[in-house]
Amino acid sequence: MKVPAPGLPARVRIHEVGARDGLQNEKETVPTEVKAEFIHRLAAAGLSTIEATSFVHPKWVPQLADAEALFPLLGDIAEAREVSLPVLVPNERGLERALALGARSIAVFGSATETFAARNLNRTVDESLAMFEPVVARAKADQVHVRGYLSMCFGDPWEGAVPVARVVKAAKALMDLGCDELSLGDTIGVATPGHVTELLTALNATGVPTPSIGVHFHDTYGQALSNTLAALQHGVTTVDASAGGLGGCPYAKSATGNLATEDLVWMLNGLGIETGVDLASLTATSAWLAEHLGRPSPSRTVRALTPPPSSSPTRSE
Repeated sequence: MKVPAPGLPARVRIHEVGARDGLQNEKETVPTEVKAEFIHRLAAAGLSTIEATSFVHPKWVPQLADAEALFPLLGDIAEAREVSLPVLVPNERGLERALALGARSIAVFGSATETFAARNLNRTVDESLAMFEPVVARAKADQVHVRGYLSMCFGDPWEGAVPVARVVKAAKALMDLGCDELSLGDTIGVATPGHVTELLTALNATGVPTPSIGVHFHDTYGQALSNTLAALQHGVTTVDASAGGLGGCPYAKSATGNLATEDLVWMLNGLGIETGVDLASLTATSAWLAEHLGRPSPSRTVRALTPPPSSSPTRSE
C-alpha cells in the first residue's frame, strides 16, 4: 500500500553497488560469467546505475581481478538499456585501464579520517587528494562522469566519532577537484538520523548542494533505512544500496553490510517514490545470486518474498 509522506522527493535514483562493493568482500572469487549475468539481471530489473567493477591492482582486490574480462561483457546493457556502469579507479593507471575499455563513469575513493586513509591508500588525506587530482582532471577532460566516495563520514573504528567539520573539509576538497557527485559513506554503520541531517546541513552551508550528494549507509545497527529517510527529508535523491545486502565492513564487529536494495525499494514503494525498479525481478535476482554464493541473502525483503525451498513431506509411522 502506498502512503506518501510530505516533503519527500518524487523519484530516487538508486546507485547499485552490489557487483562491486558487495562482491569484493566475498571470500571466494565469483566467476566472471556469473558477475556478468548478475549485472544483466540487475539492469533488467530496472536499475539505471550499476557500479560494475574496480580497476584496482589485483593484488589488493583479487575478487575483482577480472575487470578487463568483465567490462566488455556489459556493453549491450549500456547501449540497449541506457544504463550507467561506473567503475572504481584508485589512480591514473586505473583510470587508463578503465578508459581503454570505454568506461564513461568513474569513482575515486577517499577518506575523512587519517587512519583509514593510511590503511586503505597508504597515504594521508591530503596525499590522497593529490593522487586523485590528475585522475579527476583527466576524466573531466574526456567528459567522463566522476563520483567521489568519502568513507568514515560518521565514525571510524580507530578514531571513534568523526567531527562534522572534518568530514565537511574533506568533502569540500574532494568536490573542489571537480567531482560531479559526492557519496557520503557510513562505513561502519554508526550513523543516526540526527547526525545525517547535521552533516548534510553543514555541507550545504559550505557550498556543496544537496542534488550533488548521495548517501551510502551500512546497516550494522539497523539504522540504514532510518538514516536514508532522514536524507530524503533533506532532499537527497541518490541512495547507494547493494542487491541482497551484499558486502560488509571488516572493521566492525557484527557489521551486517550495505543497505539491501530490496529493503530500500520496499520502503520507497510504500512512500510512493518512483525508482523504476521492479521489486519482484530484483528479489529473484538476489535469490539467484545467493544460491551461487551458497548462503541465504541477509536482505529481510528477499527472505520475506522468496518462498522457502520445497521439501518432501515425512510420513508418520
